[in-house]
Amino acid sequence: MHTQVNRKAARRRIRYRIRKKVTGSSACPRLAVFRSLNHIYAQAIDDEQGKTLASASTRDAKVRAENAKGGSIEAAKQVGTLIGQRLKDAGVETVVFDRGGFLYHGRVKALAEAVREIGLKF
Repeated sequence: MHTQVNRKAARRRIRYRIRKKVTGSSACPRLAVFRSLNHIYAQAIDDEQGKTLASASTRDAKVRAENAKGGSIEAAKQVGTLIGQRLKDAGVETVVFDRGGFLYHGRVKALAEAVREIGLKF
């Protein structure tokens, strides 16, 4: 249990360190990623107005129909493609990536690369 508290505290410190540098606007929103054990969530946030421009997760019906398991790299790729397409439809071309204190590895990396494949720059 002691390591769990330290792991949560370490992620919180990293997340705050990232958020000091990364802010989103309506032209270039912040693409925030949250990874739980069973799901992955992504949302594009305009920090100036405090609004979410687009969101996608493995709990969306489109992703669930194709993937039974939400905690996989394939599901993360689908979420990245979905959020990328929704942002493209909203007229966004660039985003800033907020990994939320998670390592840029595995599902987080797969989501980011899928967003890049759609054509968004970051």
